[in-house]
Amino acid sequence: QVQLVESGGGLVQAGGSLRLSCAASGRTFSSSAMGWFRQAPGKEREFVAAISWSGGSTYYADIVKGRFTISRDNAKNTVYLQMNSLKPEDTAVYYCAVRLKPVATMVGDEYDYWGQGTQVTVSS
Repeated sequence: QVQLVESGGGLVQAGGSLRLSCAASGRTFSSSAMGWFRQAPGKEREFVAAISWSGGSTYYADIVKGRFTISRDNAKNTVYLQMNSLKPEDTAVYYCAVRLKPVATMVGDEYDYWGQGTQVTVSS
């Protein structure tokens, strides 16, 4: 069993920045890929970013590429999402997820455990 706890969400003006954190329990973190997804009201969940077990490979949705950066600290069992140049359309609940395999994917159904989510609201 893996538990994930997200933090760092909040209200920010357009153009601002936020850093999300996701702390994981369990000894499998360092060998597992991690991902960030988001869901806006009335929309389906969408992929944001993912990172392989070592941090050597990262993947981004086109709409956040160049603005968001995913990283991880295996010593702290934590994955981060640095979000810069935020736009109102980035407003959503952001979820982190763990895939109990070393290779990351962009497919939500391939992740095994999910956090409870953290709200990000970007005002115009």
